[in-house]
Parts: sequence; structure tokens; C-alpha cells
Amino acid sequence: MDTTISENQKNVGALVHLSTFSKFFFPFGNFIAPLLLWTFNKEHNFIDEHGKEAVNFQLSVFIYSLVIGLICLPFVLIFATDFISLIDTLDHSIGHVSFGDLKNLSGYIIVIGIAATLLFGLFVFELYAVISATMHASKGKLYHYPLSISFIKTTSQSEVQGTGTNQSKNEHVS
Repeated sequence: MDTTISENQKNVGALVHLSTFSKFFFPFGNFIAPLLLWTFNKEHNFIDEHGKEAVNFQLSVFIYSLVIGLICLPFVLIFATDFISLIDTLDHSIGHVSFGDLKNLSGYIIVIGIAATLLFGLFVFELYAVISATMHASKGKLYHYPLSISFIKTTSQSEVQGTGTNQSKNEHVS
């Protein structure tokens, strides 16, 4: 597969993955930038596969972030009454806050800590996966993101490798 992929295709494939970092500069850049690069270069199978993978992974990360938020939502609602009473207590005792007043805050600290840990882990995982995909693309190899949901159907590496294996088996039979 390396022989039919031009250097330009490898660079564009790598850029498709790197463009997902544009989310740090403008909203939804992680969807828009790779989608544009993929759409304009879709006629090349190599870039088509990398574009599908990048968009699928970004959608998956978005879904995982939403799930983390939805899991934390009931706990936030449960602790909302404690938070309102804590604000009322702090409002009436400005300068005289005791440890007993702050113990109601422990539920929030736990929920925020768990959510922050999960989101940070997802962030580190995303960095690792995008950098790995970029390196594979720059070498002319296909890459399948781990834990990626296939919203857009892609050709898996086993199918690509299986095609080559079937061809070699047919050649030996002939």
C-alpha cells in the first residue's frame, strides 16, 4: 500500500488528524477542519479512510464527554439543595465560617473530582490517539482509533490486509 500513496497524500492524511486540535482555537474546529480536509481530498482512498477515522473518533470523544456529564448531572441535582443552604449560611455568617458549614461541600468536591479525572483521562487519551494516528498517516499506514464508534463506515485494517492475503492465496492455488 505504501507504493501507491504519494507524499502529498501522507501529509494531507496527517494534517486531517492534526486539524482536530483546531478545537483549541475555535469552537467545533475538531469537526469542521478535518471534515473540510477530508471532503476536498475524498477521491484518494488513503485520505478518505483517515478522514472517516478522524471524524468518527471526534464524534466518539464528544459522546463520551456527554456521557460523563450526564452521569454527573443527577449528583449535582442531589447536592443542589445542600449548595443552596451552604450559600445561605455563608451569606449570614460572613467572616465566621466554621468547618461544619463547609462539610456540605464535600459531595460537590467528590463529584467535581471524579468528573475532572474522567475528563482529563479522556483528554490525555485523545492526545495520544490523535498523535498516533498522525504518525501512522505520515508513514503511509492506515490507523484505527481505539474505542472509536463507527458512525461513518470505514474499511478496517483487517479487511485491507485480508484482501492482500486472499490475493496471495489465489495466486498459490492457480
